[in-house]
Amino acid sequence: MAMLLFSHGGEWSPRKLRVELRALILAMVVLAVLLPLSSANSEGDALHALRRSLKDPSNVLQSWDPTLVNPCTWFHVTCNSDNSVIRVDLGNARLSGSLVPELGSLQNLQYLELYKNSITGHIPSELGNLKALVSLDLYHNNFTGSIPSSLGNLSNLSFLRLNNNMLTGRIPRQLTTISTLKVVDFSNNDLCGTIPVTGSFTRLQAKSFENNPRLNGPELEGFVPYEMSCF
Repeated sequence: MAMLLFSHGGEWSPRKLRVELRALILAMVVLAVLLPLSSANSEGDALHALRRSLKDPSNVLQSWDPTLVNPCTWFHVTCNSDNSVIRVDLGNARLSGSLVPELGSLQNLQYLELYKNSITGHIPSELGNLKALVSLDLYHNNFTGSIPSSLGNLSNLSFLRLNNNMLTGRIPRQLTTISTLKVVDFSNNDLCGTIPVTGSFTRLQAKSFENNPRLNGPELEGFVPYEMSCF
């Protein structure tokens, strides 16, 4: 039995339908290819912004070429099967300069390892957008300013090491809501106020906060409220 297929212009033939289906399938394949590449290009732009902001006397970032299709071929960068960046490993690389807010666009980043460098400036609040982040290691640098309260949004964070910098201000209470936190180290900074002891901070040891001369607490003593001024 013959089957008639209709469109706005009238009757379709089975052959014309097959042609249209092939075109549709081809378009879907092209779209599936281009979407990951678009994401990779965006991540490459973010990492290249970081490269421009850093001084690199050892040329460890030499392979970070923005003209490549994606950053997955760059040294010190690891991607998943979807060509999305999940690790940046630049510990002990003799880097200086500062971090950039563009890092907050690396939506699948799990490990940001920048320890034992000479990086200065503030920790960008945009790092709080990295919802997949498991480890943030910025220790042994020269960061100044306060710990961004936006880091409290990192619901998968297990390791937060900011020790041996020049950070000031209070420890954000928002960090206590991260239930996955296992290791925290804020030692050897210039933090002030009191040490929160609720939520995930109940599991932390005193050595996580040592050598902050203006830091008081812990709060459970009841004598130093969290809101006390930092002088």
